[in-house]
Amino acid sequence: SSSSGDEALRDKRARILSRGLPKQKPIEGVKQVVVVASGKGGVGKSTTAVNIALALAANDSTKEVGLLDADIYGPSIPKMMNLKGNPELTPKNLMRPLKNYGIACMSMGFLIEETAPVVWRGLMVMSAVEKLLRQVDWGELDYLVIDMPPGTGDVQLSVSQNIPIAGAVIVSTPQDVALLDAHKGAEMFRKVHVPVLGLVQNMSVFQCPKCKHETHIFGADGVRDLAKTLGLDILGDVPLHVNIRETCDSGQPVVISQPQSDA
Repeated sequence: SSSSGDEALRDKRARILSRGLPKQKPIEGVKQVVVVASGKGGVGKSTTAVNIALALAANDSTKEVGLLDADIYGPSIPKMMNLKGNPELTPKNLMRPLKNYGIACMSMGFLIEETAPVVWRGLMVMSAVEKLLRQVDWGELDYLVIDMPPGTGDVQLSVSQNIPIAGAVIVSTPQDVALLDAHKGAEMFRKVHVPVLGLVQNMSVFQCPKCKHETHIFGADGVRDLAKTLGLDILGDVPLHVNIRETCDSGQPVVISQPQSDA
């Protein structure tokens, strides 16, 4: 009958599709992976990733935390974490992460000159991501925070499909054009069955340091509205504050250098 024929066709298609997807394999020594992503660049994703990693370690000193910079074209973790130099190799030819503030860090920025552009095609980028995921000796980590590149391309798909991810955090400003891309980012993670833990609304309000007047430069509550639409939580509402920017630029992120501040 035609219905049993359709069923057989569906089964065959499912088998082919399942064969085409890579098998998820945990990163050795890593208990949980959290990815920090954004649809659009320039919304403060790396700043958020760095401060999340530091906050996880600060909240529980028994936890070991690592930070992986998966942004091959624009690695910013070395500067933000005040780290320089090339990783040493273990006897098993694995790279040893560089460490600061108790956080083990790995980035493409440790493997190239600071001002050198990465002029690579997609296949080379994917090979570099694979090495950063699989050829690093993380030791024993409770959490690995991955700072993803902006967008919903090859790197995001490859990371999501190759390793088990505990959850994704989406960072966006309240601006409409950023929200469009944040929505796409959240939907992409849902498609590849990665739980979205929630949204961070970054650069939400600017307070004048002199008169204390507050201005919503990028609009008000856009990320809150998107969270309602997607049925997700708001994990944080971060102001546009000069201290947050200055501390990351100087390699002393605000969570570690000004833990008692409002920011």
